Amino acid sequence: DRQVHEVQSYMGRLETSDKESVHLVENELQARIDNIFSNLERLEILSSKEPPNKRQNAKLRVDQLKYDVQHLQTALRNFQHRRYLREQQERQREELLARTFTANDSATTIPIDETLQYNESLQSAHRGMDDLIGSGTNILQGLRDQRVTLKGTHKKILDVANMLGLSNTVMRLIEKRAFQDKFLMLGGMAVTCVIMFLVVQYLT
Repeated sequence: DRQVHEVQSYMGRLETSDKESVHLVENELQARIDNIFSNLERLEILSSKEPPNKRQNAKLRVDQLKYDVQHLQTALRNFQHRRYLREQQERQREELLARTFTANDSATTIPIDETLQYNESLQSAHRGMDDLIGSGTNILQGLRDQRVTLKGTHKKILDVANMLGLSNTVMRLIEKRAFQDKFLMLGGMAVTCVIMFLVVQYLT
């Protein structure tokens, strides 16, 4: 929990960092987030070994921490994507301003209206890509959250089943349903990624 709060505080440095140091801040944040994910995996194993009367609360606490860290990971990726688009637009503007044209060279004459129209279309495409990728990121995050929820629900069902002494046939049916849900989730993630890739290819 302390590490999550430290990452949340450290996120504020992203907006105030200059171009030279923002990459270092992003790398530091990613390293801290990866470390928290690793610790949460160990906590999840330990929580499963708690006594039955404490296991449920421990599992809920770990799931809440996972959700908080996944939210921080999404925020970091969104910031990196916005920074990439800003840097790309700045490079394009610099390249356009750096081009030189002679007064008598008709081959290098660029109609101002067409240039402005192209620039507006490019910015519109970038905004569309930004919105699309942001939506795709939210969809993927939702799918990951559903996976965590399904995994937790699956474990709870198995615990209840063990307590009630259900038959092996019922247990196998529960396992099969959880396996099918996992493939449906993975299929949805794959379709979303393919759609995002095709749209990005088309717009660029």
